[in-house]
Order: sequence, then structure tokens, then C-alpha cells
Amino acid sequence: MSRPAGARSVLLGSDLARLGVTGLAARPTRAVLSALGIAIGIAAMIAVVGISTSSQAQLRSTLDELGTNLLVASQGKDLFGEAVPLPTTADEAAARVTGVESVAATGTVGDLGAYRSSAVPKGRTNGLTVATATPGLLDVLGARVASGAWFTDGTARYPVAVLGDEAAERLGVVAPGEHVLIGEVVHVVGGILAPVTLAPEIDASVLVGEGDGAALLGDAVHPTSVYVRASEADVDAVRQTVPRTISPESPNEVAVSRPSDALVAKQAADQAFTGLLVGLGSVALLVGGIGVANTMVISVLERRREIGLRRALGAARRHVRRQFLVEALFLSLLGGVGGIVLGVGVTAVFAVANGWPLAVPPVVLGGGLVATLAIGALAGAWPAMRAARIPPTVALQS
Repeated sequence: MSRPAGARSVLLGSDLARLGVTGLAARPTRAVLSALGIAIGIAAMIAVVGISTSSQAQLRSTLDELGTNLLVASQGKDLFGEAVPLPTTADEAAARVTGVESVAATGTVGDLGAYRSSAVPKGRTNGLTVATATPGLLDVLGARVASGAWFTDGTARYPVAVLGDEAAERLGVVAPGEHVLIGEVVHVVGGILAPVTLAPEIDASVLVGEGDGAALLGDAVHPTSVYVRASEADVDAVRQTVPRTISPESPNEVAVSRPSDALVAKQAADQAFTGLLVGLGSVALLVGGIGVANTMVISVLERRREIGLRRALGAARRHVRRQFLVEALFLSLLGGVGGIVLGVGVTAVFAVANGWPLAVPPVVLGGGLVATLAIGALAGAWPAMRAARIPPTVALQS
């Protein structure tokens, strides 16, 4: 049916969408390959951000569970750079500070090593530390025994050892009841600890009771680390007061740290690396956009006759321009949706494998979709305008 003279050509939105989908469906392999470039870029960005936010969620959960009110007082250095031992009463002194809720301590037992048996050459300690532990250590650190039992008042005086998670692995101990050699004394393994998040040094430690440690060393063991739990409101005040209480004459020789600060600093470093990976994902997205533009240019060249025929039947330039622009948008949208699904899937697999909660910010998903459409619009703009400028007579003759 001919169009009445002077009537304005109209292309409905539904027809425009159908034309866009039909144009892509006619060349499915090319459309999928072009959309794949967009999908890879979007998936990379979402996966990187999703893994980072899932890691942060796990850190927040850990800190909420273990608290940020743990302080560690350890040996400082004198003017000559030499380590200064803490007084034997360091943990008792720290317990008297206002705001302190609980205190525990560990002390390195000289240069003694722990070995699986007497057949292991002396000095091959696998980086393990033999240390005494006060009874309240587990409660202060929020640690737990994976198997076996913690020290009792009785076992703390006898050759009984509790191994950190890494210590057990390096010594080849798999269950309580096995034996290890500390110095020249055979010890029974009473328990194996689960990993200690806020005090990773405990993981590589072979712990003994204070009485047993004194017997091994032949003297009282000085604390090397005093773990202090303070009330949340008094953490900063306690941090300032503990050194002066432990060593009134030389408070500068007592170092006080906050383990949770190290975890937060590590997370900040991970976030900086995440920014780099997001940048690489953006490059991949840009490459995908160039692929879409290339596909649309080739499509215009191949469909000159179709364009000429539509123009001859009354389609206006704006209709042709909109058709090819919609095709580019649909092509990018196809890649964007696929990339979002792939990115969330990769994040979910990574989170489950590490025991993290899945946390992908909705704004990231929305931003990825918007970025996809923007790339599609930019990539399809020039091919669409080029298609609209083709004269009907020239198109039909080509």
C-alpha cells in the first residue's frame, strides 16, 4: 500500500525492536562472537569487584566475631636496637590497667626446637617456635581447639604440648596422643589448635605450660607477647597506658600493636590491586566495543540493498539510523547480560571455595549494564549514520 502524499513515515517501537532482533538473528555466529568481547570485559569487571567485596564481607564478619579490641604488647628495642625482654610480671601488670577485660601471654622458651623425633638433626626446626602459654590464651584470642584439649592446671606442669595448626602440619602430627621432642624431653601432644586469625604467630608455635617451660629452660620464662582484651570504648586509652604500666622506667621499650589493623591494611592493599584489575577489565570492555563497531560496519556494507529497498519503500533516514543503532544496542545488551551472569557465577564459585559470603553490590551490576549500553550506543552510532546517508538509488544498484 502506497503512503499518502505528505504523510509522515512512522516506525513503531515494537517494529524497531523486531527489526533489531531480526538483523542479529540473521547472522547468529557473528553476533555471538561480537557479544563475547563485551561479555568478557563485563565479566572480568564484575568478578574482580565481586571477589573483592566478598573478601571484605568476610573480613567484616571475622572482625565482628573476634572483635577489634585485641592489643598485643611485645618486646621493644633499646637505643642500640637490641630486643628488651618484658618483665616476668608483664601480664599481671597489664591486667591492672583500667579498661582491660582479660589478659594472656606467651613466652619463647630459649632456643629450644621441636622435632618429630630424635632422628631429626638439631637446628632443623621448620621455623617453629616453642613457647609457654597462660591458661586464658584461647579465650583472649578467640581461638579454639580443633582436636584434643587445652591445658589444665595438671597438664600445664608436665611434658604436654599443644600445637598450632601449621606446627602440627610441619611436624606431621595428625591427632592428639602422638609424641614430639622438645629439647631432650619427649612430649605428648594434648591438642591441636584451629588457625588463629588475629594471632597467626600461634599457628607456627608449639605451646607448653608455664611450669613445663620453666623446667625446660631451667629458669622462669619471660613473656614475649602479652595479649590484652580491652573494652571497645577504652582501646585507645589502654594502648597508651599498657607500655607505661608494664615498664614504668622505659615504656618506649614495649611495643603495642592492634592485630585487626594489620588485617584492615592488608584489605586496603587488596583493594588497590583490585583497582588495577578493574582497569584491565575496562580495556577488555573497550576491545569488545570495537568488535561491535566492526560488526555493525560490515553489516551496513553487506545490507546496502536492504537499506536501499527500505528507503525506496518510504523509510526515512532516521528509521534506518535507529534500526542499526538498536541492533548495536541489542548486540551489546546480549554481551552485557552474558557478562553479568558469567561474572556473578565466577564470584560465587570463588566465594564458596573460600568459605566467603557472596557479596556483589547491585550498583556494580547496574553500572555494568549501563556501561554495556553506552558502549553499544557509541559503537553503533557511526555505522548507523553511515547507513542512513546511503542514497536509495546507489544502494539498489550495488
